[in-house]
Amino acid sequence: MGTRSPRPRQRELGDFVRTQREKLDPTMVGLPPDGRRRTPGLRREEMAQLCRLSVTWYTWLEQGREISLSATALGRLAGALRLDRAQRTYLFELAGKRDPDEGAIVVEGLHPSVADCVKAINAPAYVLDRAWTARAWNIGAKRLFIGWLTGGGDRNLLHFIFRQPSARSLICDYEERARRVLAEFRADVNTQLDDPVIARLISDLRSTSELFARLWGEHIVLGREGGLRTFNHPTQGHLRYDQVTLNVASRPDLKLVVLIRQQP
Repeated sequence: MGTRSPRPRQRELGDFVRTQREKLDPTMVGLPPDGRRRTPGLRREEMAQLCRLSVTWYTWLEQGREISLSATALGRLAGALRLDRAQRTYLFELAGKRDPDEGAIVVEGLHPSVADCVKAINAPAYVLDRAWTARAWNIGAKRLFIGWLTGGGDRNLLHFIFRQPSARSLICDYEERARRVLAEFRADVNTQLDDPVIARLISDLRSTSELFARLWGEHIVLGREGGLRTFNHPTQGHLRYDQVTLNVASRPDLKLVVLIRQQP
């Protein structure tokens, strides 16, 4: 490992990462408030754990040392730092790596034509199956829906809204929006309540989410009409979108959802 002074790009990379780390509120990443913190933002050890790097390597990165992180590791770092699109691009350019997510689309079991359609949309877009699990989404949707379309694991929209703490901070007027989403879901699956997948989803949510159980008991039914959607994004601030929902002609069990950005 070299000990000479960092080159300008390495120094800028280290300073950029450190600055973004210091801007993060610990509560944004699920850490409890700690009045004993002597420095702003997260500690290096906490950030290293979030992006699954050793503390030593993370420290060397901020110091501008001559290390080389993989594109995958940089992607984890960008996610942990809650970087927006421009910031993420800047990070990868400083590191001299190609962002594996740039222009990509995540697809799970869909015909290529449907995937190509989602990718071509220049706005956050995603496809839901009959249980309202995301089967395809583009980069815009992934960057908007922190906690749902980021990372691995469950992609069900109802699981995200009713079981993920990040949904409460992301979605404006959270409980009212949750009530409407559930009312729309009820109308959508009214003829499928005996479907094992749907029945298991409802049973699971009723047993794990007090809010879901209470709202499900209200028996509210609403059509999926789209309209205004508002978010408090951790890095992009207050966002307003018009939602448009379309059915896929060749697959009536699928819905294409597009969010059109409204200007402030």
